[in-house]
This record gives sequence, C-alpha cells and structure tokens, in this order.
Amino acid sequence: MFEQLKNLLNNNHYLSLEVTPSHGISNASLTKKIEDADIIKSISGFVVTDSPLARLKSNSIITAYKLQQHFKKPSIATITMRDRNKIALQSDILGANELDIRAILCLTGDSVKASNQPNTKGVFEANSLFLLEIIKCFNSGIDYSGNPLTFPPNEILPFVVCNAKAKHKSSLIKKLTQKLKYNPIGVITQPIYSKENAIFMQEVLKEAKQNLPNKCDVELILGFFPVTKLRTAQFLNSHVPGVYIPEFWIEKLSNAKKISEEEERHVGIELSQKTYGDLIKIHPKIHLMGANNFTLLKEIIS
Repeated sequence: MFEQLKNLLNNNHYLSLEVTPSHGISNASLTKKIEDADIIKSISGFVVTDSPLARLKSNSIITAYKLQQHFKKPSIATITMRDRNKIALQSDILGANELDIRAILCLTGDSVKASNQPNTKGVFEANSLFLLEIIKCFNSGIDYSGNPLTFPPNEILPFVVCNAKAKHKSSLIKKLTQKLKYNPIGVITQPIYSKENAIFMQEVLKEAKQNLPNKCDVELILGFFPVTKLRTAQFLNSHVPGVYIPEFWIEKLSNAKKISEEEERHVGIELSQKTYGDLIKIHPKIHLMGANNFTLLKEIIS
C-alpha cells in the first residue's frame, strides 16, 4: 500500500482528501458520506486529522486504518504532540505500523484553548521536530532512548506541514529547512488561494532544499480549502496563521452576500473552481480540505 503511495507522489498528479473522524465510536456514516459524494475515484488517498482544534474525535490511526481497508487507498494518519508524551507517541506509531498505517503527518497540534473538553491540559513535550526524530529512530531500528527495538517496524513515511504565508520569506525557509533534515516524503502547505502563492511556495521549497548538505527527495503538496462564504474567508485570514486569501476574494464574496446567500455561494464556488484549476496547472499535487463536506469538494474538482 505504501509503495503505492510513493508511486502516486512521484506521478504527475496527486490528490489527497482530508477526513476528520467522527465524534463517536463508529465511522460508518463517514464512509457512507465519502461514497455518496462519488469522490473516491478522483483521489489518491486520505489524510486523517487528529482531533483538530482540540475538539474530541475518534482516533486518527484507527480511522485511517478503516478507510484504507474499505477503499483500498493509502491513508496518512496525523499525529500531534499536543496529547501525548514520548512514551505514548512511540507506542501509537508502533501500533499504527502493525495496522500497516505507515505514513504519518507530524504536527505540533492546535492549542487546547479551543477544546470542547473542560480544563484540558496540553502535553506538548516538544514540537513536530521531536516526532520526526522519533520516526528517524524507528527507521533505524531503535527507540527514542537508543534501545534496539525487539521487532523493528516497517519503514515509516513522514509528512510535514508548512505555512503558505509569512512576514519574512527567510523565516519560512528556515523552519522548513529544519523539517527537511528528517527527509519527509511530502510537504503539505496551508490552504493556498492564488497562482502567485503557489509559485512562492515552490520557491520556498527549492531554497530550503538548497540549504541541506544532502539531496532531499520531497514532494510539495499544495493545500486547498474551498471557500463559499464571506465569514469563512474573513476567519481564515484573521485567525489561521500562514493563510492568506486575496482581497479580491473578500470583495467579490462581500458584494455577492449583499445580493443573497445563494449568490454568495455561487460566487464562492466559481472562485474556488477557478483557483483549483489554476493550482492544478501550476503544480498538480493537491491536498483537499473541506471539513468533511465531500459533496462540495466533488463539485469543486469536477
């Protein structure tokens, strides 16, 4: 399955689908939503989130396993530093490996301030670089403390994320360079909303790779989150670090909203479809995000 993932990344076209697990014990309804949207033939695989915004969801590894088994397409499980110490992190990655979930998206994790679980405390022993270090150790046959593993795991494929906007390009390159030292196979960006931003991210990755002493075979994957409402665009611009929605998006959605909600949605879909088409032409490796609105995502990519 994960040779398939490597091959897909090396192809000219790659399209992953973000999936957030259910708030409950069964993901059967989630699977049905994906089937009903008729999107599965269009995608290369899944990226399963790990309780985003610190809101309780089912386990990302188990959900990734279920999706992979059901749809026969590779799943990338997100693991964050927020909820686990170094023992739990290593235990979860080893357990995932037993289920043949070998692609891990390494994140620091959202703040617990937004959690729907009262008085939650974040663990945050370190940031995502620590998780990359653990994977590096495992791929060398040892645990984080340097002890040889009794039964070493199969190769683990790390993925990382990168902001799509920063005040200074150099700071973006510096942070990405630190992650590339661990040889991830994919860099997924925050959502991108213009051709210029896509080209900028290609330049950032190129310059970060030039800072490394050795060759790094990593693929850039452009994040895209369709926006059909003015309030969504304003929220992303104001509250999500590393995301920038161009002013003309805001202006068009604002004018449309004054007419009607239907016109607002129509304009949002038009803008999203055009931007998605532009991104595909520049760099046909995309990660689709959509808060599990798979029908909307199918409409955009069609």
